[in-house]
Amino acid sequence: MFCKYHIKPALLIVVIALACSTGISAQDSILAKPHTFSNGSIKKGNALNIISRRTGYYFTYDSRLLDTEARITLDAVNEPLEEILRTIVENDSLRFSVLGSHIIIARIAPEIEPTVSDSVAHDQFRIAGRVVDHETGDPLPFATVAISNKPRGSISNIDGYFTLNVSGDLINDTLAVSYLGYLNRHIPVSETPGNDFTIMMFRDYIPIPEIIIRSQLPQEIIRKWAQAIPENYGTTPASMWGFYREGTMKGKELQLYSEAVMQLYKAPYGTNVRDQVKVVRSRKSENSQPGDTLLLRLKAGLSTSLLLDGVKNQFEFLDEEYFGLYNYSMTDIVTIDDAAAYVIEFTQKENIRDPLFRGTVIISTTDYGLLQADFEIHPSYISRSDELFVTSPVRRYSIRPSSVRYRVSYKKSGDRYFLSHVRGDLRFIAKKKRSLFSSGYDVFFELAITESDTQNVTRFERNEIIPLESVFSRTISGYDFKFWGNFDFLNPEEDIIKSLDNITQKFSRYIEEGK
Repeated sequence: MFCKYHIKPALLIVVIALACSTGISAQDSILAKPHTFSNGSIKKGNALNIISRRTGYYFTYDSRLLDTEARITLDAVNEPLEEILRTIVENDSLRFSVLGSHIIIARIAPEIEPTVSDSVAHDQFRIAGRVVDHETGDPLPFATVAISNKPRGSISNIDGYFTLNVSGDLINDTLAVSYLGYLNRHIPVSETPGNDFTIMMFRDYIPIPEIIIRSQLPQEIIRKWAQAIPENYGTTPASMWGFYREGTMKGKELQLYSEAVMQLYKAPYGTNVRDQVKVVRSRKSENSQPGDTLLLRLKAGLSTSLLLDGVKNQFEFLDEEYFGLYNYSMTDIVTIDDAAAYVIEFTQKENIRDPLFRGTVIISTTDYGLLQADFEIHPSYISRSDELFVTSPVRRYSIRPSSVRYRVSYKKSGDRYFLSHVRGDLRFIAKKKRSLFSSGYDVFFELAITESDTQNVTRFERNEIIPLESVFSRTISGYDFKFWGNFDFLNPEEDIIKSLDNITQKFSRYIEEGK
């Protein structure tokens, strides 16, 4: 209970309308078209930019394959573009393919054939890359990366990096990348083996007259979302695979880090049946020092992740009963998954002094599915929420939250939305009484659903499930990506990887000194 109004957590949803794979053979003519250039000695990166401006096509490539600072000679007279590109890349093992307005430079994909051990087993390979803004090069966190024709996908981390395991039978499918306010990107899965792409996303602008925006009633749009829940989200259970992680940072030092691959039984919407979780593989690293007098532990992070399914546990700022607590405004219309969506901002009314939420929700203009929302406890009133987040206060210390933010995503497969991604970021300030100095602690939890299915779904046996408040299995080891095998996982951020490496080094030194 967040306050006397019983405010539930709030909701962010990203829906991925899975795009169909598009052919590229008809567009390969751009590679055969002759061009003339007389630019002389020039850097490879600048040469590709010149070609982009001339042709209107943009380049996607693994940065390890092309030294953009190396110099080449860009001089050609009526030569096919493919031959010009071959001169620039200086590597006969690379291939060029065209998809939409993009030319993809990639290694020639190895042959991938399914094994014959059984009817469903196939060789797997890993798709990896980074999603960035085309103009600035800034990473795009929480971009959705999905297989177009299957309920399979993942999320980029804060640094924009992602990985996704794919079976060989999907080699002819398409990788779809989407981000709010950007045009979708589509890359053939066949281009990805052995490559690590930097995927550049291009902003999409919808010029909507302000009078059209102002004519929309945000409360009415939210009502239509609520009415469409049974149709959009279904009334039957789902079986899911997911990856969960949580951590605590003291300043820039990682204190605790836990992560797990898990299976979920997602109970039907519109019922009081509880979700279930079964851990398949997990580990936990601790880096508390003997001198640490304070160690913040996240309580029930997994439980909170499932509670943040705002369709099942409807948030009050999306509940008509609580409309009187908030001000709503329709501020824009944006694109996501190449479709239009309403942008609705909300904040608690000035006469409400309890710690409620402010944020943004994104709702589809077509089926009124909730696509995305970012929200936080209002900073002006967060000091009144101590008892909501701090349990078992530490003697001689005062601990208070200074920032509480949530993010939730949904992905659409076929005609149904599924929970896709949940993220919580909480910052606390801890101060020892009678001390002039304080310490900042950042606590986060994250759940990413990598696969969903509605066929032959059954609840787990009692001895298989874990209490949602449980702590994961404990190990001390370096961060080894091979630990997860063929399971999908979220890439740790760069600062977390560095911290995990430090933990490994400290533990190794401890072992050596004890010998």
